[in-house]
This record gives sequence, C-alpha cells and structure tokens, in this order.
Amino acid sequence: MTRAKNQPADETIVERIEDVDVATEMQGSFLEYAYSVIYSRALPDARDGLKPVQRRILYQMVEMGLRPDRGHVKSARVVGEVMGKLHPHGDTAIYDALVRMAQSFTLRVPLIDGHGNFGSLDDGPAAPRYTEARLASPALAMTEGLDEDVVDFVPNYDNQLTQPDVLPAAYPNLLVNGASGIAVGMATNMAPHNLIEVVGAARHLIANPDATLDDLMEYVPGPDLPTGGTIVGLSGIKDAYATGRGSFKTRAKVSVESITARKTGLVVTELPYLVGPEKVIEKIKDGVNAKKISGISDVTDLTDRTNGLRLVIGIKTGFSPEAVLEQLYRLTPLEDSFNINNVALVDGGPQTLGLRELLQVYVAHRIQVVTRRSEYRLARRRERLHLVDGLLVAILDIDEVIQVIRSSDDTAAARARLMEVFDLSLVQTDYILELQLRRLTKFSRIELEAERDRLRAEIEELVALLSSRHRIEALVSDELAEIADRFGTPRRTLLTDAPPSIAGAAAKRAAAVLEVADVACRVFLSATGRIARVDLPEGDNGTATIAPPARRSKHDAISSTLDTTSRAEIGAVTSLGRLIRFTPVDLPMLPPTSVQLGAGVKVADYLNLPNRDERVLALVSLDSDRSIVLGTKQGVVKRVATGAYPSKPEFEVIGLKVGDEVIGAVQGGEDDELVFVASDAQLLRFPASTVRPQGCPAGGMAGINLGAGAHVVHFTSLPADAAAEAVVVTIAGHSDTLPGTDPGSAKVSEFGEFPPKGRATGGVRAQRFLKGEDVLHVAWVGRSPALAVGADGSSRQLPDGGAKRDASGQPLESVVAAIGCRIG
Repeated sequence: MTRAKNQPADETIVERIEDVDVATEMQGSFLEYAYSVIYSRALPDARDGLKPVQRRILYQMVEMGLRPDRGHVKSARVVGEVMGKLHPHGDTAIYDALVRMAQSFTLRVPLIDGHGNFGSLDDGPAAPRYTEARLASPALAMTEGLDEDVVDFVPNYDNQLTQPDVLPAAYPNLLVNGASGIAVGMATNMAPHNLIEVVGAARHLIANPDATLDDLMEYVPGPDLPTGGTIVGLSGIKDAYATGRGSFKTRAKVSVESITARKTGLVVTELPYLVGPEKVIEKIKDGVNAKKISGISDVTDLTDRTNGLRLVIGIKTGFSPEAVLEQLYRLTPLEDSFNINNVALVDGGPQTLGLRELLQVYVAHRIQVVTRRSEYRLARRRERLHLVDGLLVAILDIDEVIQVIRSSDDTAAARARLMEVFDLSLVQTDYILELQLRRLTKFSRIELEAERDRLRAEIEELVALLSSRHRIEALVSDELAEIADRFGTPRRTLLTDAPPSIAGAAAKRAAAVLEVADVACRVFLSATGRIARVDLPEGDNGTATIAPPARRSKHDAISSTLDTTSRAEIGAVTSLGRLIRFTPVDLPMLPPTSVQLGAGVKVADYLNLPNRDERVLALVSLDSDRSIVLGTKQGVVKRVATGAYPSKPEFEVIGLKVGDEVIGAVQGGEDDELVFVASDAQLLRFPASTVRPQGCPAGGMAGINLGAGAHVVHFTSLPADAAAEAVVVTIAGHSDTLPGTDPGSAKVSEFGEFPPKGRATGGVRAQRFLKGEDVLHVAWVGRSPALAVGADGSSRQLPDGGAKRDASGQPLESVVAAIGCRIG
C-alpha cells in the first residue's frame, strides 16, 4: 500500500474485517429504503395533502418571492433551487412534481401558475428551460403563516437550512386535489373533490364532532374531477368514504348531434379523469379494425383552445347512435374505472382513511395551526406593548431622561441609571437608548397611546380566543368559509346512481339493441360486390319474405344470401381460396320492406381485401353442419370437412395450383348434386357424396375433365329435391369479344335433360355453338322461373322454366348480373 506523504514512517495500519450476515444486511437495507420511500417520497401527509417534493417546491418558491403578483421565472431556476437547497434527488422528479401542480386537468385547484407548454393528457411538458412558473393564489393560502411559528421546521439534508415539516394548509388540499403514489408494499390513489363541498363538510364536522358519514356525504356526495364527466354508481364511493377503499366508474359527456344533413354523430366534450383524446381515438380504431366495435365511420378530433375538447364520432347509416355509444362505453376509455385507496401519513405512519377520518385529521391540524398562530401573535403583541409602555414613561419625563443619558459616562452606565430611576426593564431601556429624537414629539406620544390601547384590545381578544376551544373552532370555520368564497368553483362532474337514461324512442331503440345480444338477420351479397343485412322479424326461422330490391345499382342483383344472427361469425369465400371471418352486426342495416343494394357497403373495403383481383364469391355459415363445396377454374372440386375451420380471422380453405382460382362456393349436404359448366359448353352433374371431405389445407380432387383450352365458367350445388324444377341458362359468344357487344346466342334448358355422370368425367354438351362462336360466356343453374335470353342479347323472366324462346327485355349485362356469374 502506498504511504501518504505526510504519514509517519513508523505508523502502522490495522486492518479490521467484520463478518455481516447477508440476509440481515439485506433486510435492514431494504427496510431503510422502504421507510425512505414511504415517508420521504411516495405518500402525502394527511394534514396538508402534499408529498415532500411538492411541499419543498412551494416553500422554496415562497422563499424566492414568486408570488402571483410578480413575474414568472424559468422552471429550471426553481428546480435548481429546490434540488440544491432542499431536495437532493433528480431534477426530473422535481420538475414532474412542479408540472403536475400546474396542470388544470390533473388538480382540481392548481397550485402553480405555469406559463408555456406544461403538457396535456396525451403529451408531456416542454423542457424546464422553456417553461416558466410562479405560485398560484391558492398556494399562498397553503403557505400563509409560515413566519408566525405555526408549524415545526426541520433541518434540510445537509443541516445547513431548515424547511417546514408540514404546511399550514388553509383548506383540505388532500381531498380537494387528491394524490397518487406507489411506495414499497403500499400505494395511494385519491380522487379530487370540489373545494366548496369539502369546506362545507369540514365546517359541519367542526360544529358537530359526532357527525356521521351520511351527514358528511350531504356536503360531499362524491368526487369532482377536473375534466368533468359523469360518475356512474355511488355505492363504491360510499365504500371508499367509509373504509378508505372503493371504486367508481366515470363516463365521458357525449351528445348525439347532426354532423351533416344526412349524417349523425356522437360529440364528446368531456372525458374521464386522466384520459386523453388520442388514447380514445386509438382504442376506437383498434376496436373497429378488430370488428369489436360496429357502426362507426370516422373519428375526428376538433379540440382547440377556444372551444376545448371536442371529439366527433361519425355513425354509419342504419345504426342507432345510442347503441354505438353503449359499445364505446364498454370497449373504450369513454368509460373508465377509478380505484380509491386513501393511504396517507398520520403522525408519521401510513394509514388508510375514510372521509370522516381525513376531515378529522385536517381539522385537528388547522386548529393547531390557528392556536400556534394566536400564541405567536399574543407573544409579539405583549412584547410590543411592553416597549410602548416604556416609551410612554420616557416621553412623560423626557427632560430627565435626556439629563440622565448625558450625565452618564457610557452606555452601560446610562442603561443602569435609567432602569433605576424610571423602573424600566432591560428591553425597555435598550429600546429607549436606540430611539431617534424625532420620535419624541407630541404627535408620536399620541400615536403611542393609540397603539397601546389597540395592543391591549388585541391581547385581550387573543387571550379570550386561546382560552376557548369553541372560539378557535369558530375562527377556523370562518377562515375556511372565506377560502371557499375566494377559490371555490361550481361542480364539474355529474353524479348518477345508475347509467344515464336516454329518453323517448331513442331509449327504446338502444334498449332493443342492447337487451338482445343476437337478432335474426339475412345478409345479402350483390353481384357487383356490395354487402348489407336486413333484420328478420322476431321469432322468424329464416322463412320471412324480404321484398326484392326497389332500387339497385346499375346491372346489380343479389348473388348470395345467408340467414344468420347479427353477432354470429360467418365467412366470406373469395376467388383466391380464402375464407374471411366477420360479424354481420357491423354491416349497414337495410329496411326489410325495400332492400336497396346501392346502400350497402363494398365488401372488398369492408373485409380489407389487399388484392383488387380477389372477389368475394359467397357467404357461408361456420356453425352449419353442411359442408362448404368449392369448384375452381381448372376443374378441381373440394368439400371442406365441417368443424375443421381454424380459429384464425382468415385462412385458406383450398390449396390452389398456380393460375387456378375459385369459380363457385356453396354449402351443401351429402345428397346434393354438384354441377360444373365449362367454357366449351360441357356440363357435368355428379353426386356430392363422391367427393370426400378434406381439411382446409388440402387442394381438392378432380371434378370435371376439361377439354383442350377449356376452363370452368360456373360451379354450383343443387339439393336433390330441386333438380326437377331447375333450369340451365347458357350464353355463347366469341372469345375475343364481350357479351353484349356481339349478339351471340342463348339457351334455356331443363336441368333434368342432363344425365348424371361420374366425377372427373367430361359431362355432356349443354349448347351447340353457332358459326363463329367458340366459348361459353355465362351459365346459370337454379330454380325456375328462369330468364329467357334472345340472340340479340335481350332477356326477360320466363313464367315457367325450361321453355326455349326469344324475348325482348333486359339488356344482356343485367342478365349476367342477375345470374351472378363471372363474364368469361
């Protein structure tokens, strides 16, 4: 070991090693750390409702003279003063505490007057070098009287300065502004309250020390949150006031308004406590994307400094705003829970306090503050009266006083002779010796006599005050009333013992949606890719008659329907062999008396199909015992085994080969007949029982044996009892033109004319091509009455199926759309 320069050469260093048990050392160190966190950081004092860092910030700002009538100073300067003199911790913790005391959305009565960006519910504050601060007026009431020995002062961390152990607190700050903090093994979470209500309860408790909790709740019915909103359910609040622990739910303030002439929306003007608008918007978007929230078209944040908070939530056509609002309450922070845990320090130890106990602790503290202040003032007035009495004695014999002083050798001799001649005390004598001659005028004597009388009256009043606890309590009550008049504001939060009711027909519509979890409905998919739903009458078993479309988009028609319930999961089968799960409750609801397909939503947008070439072919039920049957362009057929569907939101139901795609998808049973129609007019009919059910990843099996250059243009399934009345419509044309641009030829045939064949065969000819025709553009197999199509491309509905005739009527494109088949 290297010896220091000044160390004697013969000095020896004795090494001592102490063995310490690790468990004992860890236990002691952890307890010391836990005590430090509990008492010095995380928990507020029940008397002034402040944590040490908050108390030190306010005290240091008082010492710096940052009053409300003076200018702001940089927050960094305040943080530096607090950290250097009183709070030996990180500057971030100090600045965070300062910011919180300046936020009007966090505290019910802010204690700091901030200038600059002190953050919002969604964003943090600017750096302390950019913001400025000074004390707010309520903070002066919290610190008033510190110079009158009203509280004890304790040393700071290095014993060079002193700081107040607690602030005088002219109002119950812990209840008014609440508190939150996490210590070791315990935490606190206290809700803000209305100052006027809390003061009323405190004054009632002072006047009636035996007041019950119910009596106090007449004044404090519940928390009053800075951001307003609505508190739903009061039982949890009463539990918290009785035991110190409880919970309640807060709801946003929402109104139903007309956004445009044809659109209704929900307008949010108040949010639950500590919930920001960006958080609400994010949760709404997540819920809509996950199909958990239905009926919302858009969300716009119109919040500004002039109008305050304003979130506009657009409602889709056909949805009840009240029902959508209930979804938002259930699934987003528009309804939030607040757990009350009233843990605070009482006599240096953490306790869980109810409303009555919190008020008792504060009232006892305030009575002590007023008592100590009165004692301090009494002592100061007695001291002053003693001096005034001495001055009056000196003024009455001023000439003799001057003679005694002039004839003395020094100050000590003058002091001794004055005390002997005029019977004065040492304090009075020193005061006279230091007195300026200009004070010895006739006018000063009058002033002294008036001051003496006033001091005697004040001393008499203070003695009477200190001799009566009742008078002290009355003074505390009066001062509380004055504080409530100065800083009190009306209640912002509405208290309801049950969810807010919605009057009139709107309430009935909302209740109907909410009370019935699943309502029977019929989902429509149109040939042009629009989807909508129609609610069926109560008790309907799927046989209700829905009026045909009164209006529809050009060349549009219904291509697939499915009877289900509004909250059931159904599937959409696409041309790329995928099945996408969704719930019909989010679909536009059309009136059952007049289905208008133009009012539906685009299914590609609704399901977020990434590929523009991907089309939705059919709607299927995932709870049905009937298999999903698929037919592809290359002639592959597949029956998907029931109950083998993955739980994923979307999955493949068939493994397609390169260049292949699904042409048709239906749900059928073992007794159904499967039908393929190829582009070379070959029609194959075979039993569904010959196709073995397979799992979703399988690629299927051969369905129809296609000729050279041919591909499948139509695939469907027919129940066995429907084959007798089914018809087949085929339209032939040129491969290099589209139907409608070239007349082509059409044929309507009875399905019974086609004999059943085996699977993986070529089938039979459905139509003979005329000169120049080489491809079958459109095919349709279904029940009659069918459509008769003329060679000129016109068509009309036939009164009975199977007849071959030409007719004038709808254009060919309408026929194609009505059949619901892809144009070749």
